Amino acid sequence: MLKHPQFSIDRYDWENRIIHTPRLVIRAFRPEDGDDAFAYLSNPEIYRYEPGEAVDTLQAQELVCQMASSTEFWAIELKSEHKVIGQIYFAQTEPYDLMTWELGYRLNPHYQRLGYASEGAAALVRAGFSAAGIHRVIAHCNPDNTASWKVLEKLGFRREGLLIKNIFFRRNELGEPIWTDTYVYAILAEEIHLRS
Repeated sequence: MLKHPQFSIDRYDWENRIIHTPRLVIRAFRPEDGDDAFAYLSNPEIYRYEPGEAVDTLQAQELVCQMASSTEFWAIELKSEHKVIGQIYFAQTEPYDLMTWELGYRLNPHYQRLGYASEGAAALVRAGFSAAGIHRVIAHCNPDNTASWKVLEKLGFRREGLLIKNIFFRRNELGEPIWTDTYVYAILAEEIHLRS
């Protein structure tokens, strides 16, 4: 796993929340990232399989300020453009003694299918396993979101199950939940070390 050159980490500083890959900087959000984040958070397409809805510039700025004050969200900055093109959610789940973290990502549609989600997620997961004593990383996605689960499989995550109609993010015109299914993926620290 993670042997492809684009998955390599040039350097990282876990405590200061910054990771350099060949094409990206994975880092903490900053308040000045609002305009970049608006470019994708205002696009309804990124909410197709997730909760939320397109935001205006003020809402995007508020979200960026919230993410900047959280250790759970990481900005994906494209080095060549000095621009934030997406975000990664990476947070420990409860109970904490199980040392399990959850991974999620959103990417500006203009920059999708170029390997940036894979590169950023791979770097963050690898750094997390190395620096944070993580045992297991999990991820969830809608079975119809082929691009998302292909990223996870590219990174070596194993599909562990299919949850049937376990969640909803929208309601129909009668106010009834529109239930969706969820794929469950995971990878263990020992699998990273075996493939590194």
